[in-house]
Amino acid sequence: MRKKICLFAIPLMAVLGIGCSSTTNDTTNANTTATQAQATTSPGPDNSEISTSVDASGTRTETRTFREHPRIQKVVVTTKDGARTVKVTSRSGEEKVVNTTENVLEATGDKVADAAGFVADKSEDVAGKTVSTSKTVGKEIGDKAEDVKDKTVSTSKDVGEKTVEGAKKVGSKTASGAKKVGRAVKKVIP
Repeated sequence: MRKKICLFAIPLMAVLGIGCSSTTNDTTNANTTATQAQATTSPGPDNSEISTSVDASGTRTETRTFREHPRIQKVVVTTKDGARTVKVTSRSGEEKVVNTTENVLEATGDKVADAAGFVADKSEDVAGKTVSTSKTVGKEIGDKAEDVKDKTVSTSKDVGEKTVEGAKKVGSKTASGAKKVGRAVKKVIP
């Protein structure tokens, strides 16, 4: 009796469409599971993470996500039918296709950023150089101030010495002139 019900139930299910959607869902789920089973994630250099997946058509996608790199957010390497495409995304969201032979999944973040043409933030460099330059300028000004001080002291000594010499000359000439005047007065007054 059981065989008769099964033989009768299968054609009835086919007519009613029961079981077809279940088979389709099972196939879709199996494909999704197969694709997900091929996805892997591993730690990468420069505090990054690399995830790899292969879809049903055989396209391999490797994504390296940088956690803290100042210029790069991620690198995506797609390989389809032997053709390799490398896309680099900056922190600002700008995306560039990069033609490089270097292994961007293992290279330093700076090398990848340089290959993509993403420049470093100049404000950090400028701030560092400004402090350094300010120290240098301040030191030079201090050195010049000491030179000026030394020259001022030296010049003051020279001026003081010349003033004393000049005062002695003026004093001696005044005395000499006074003597002459005194002699002239004596000659005028008998």
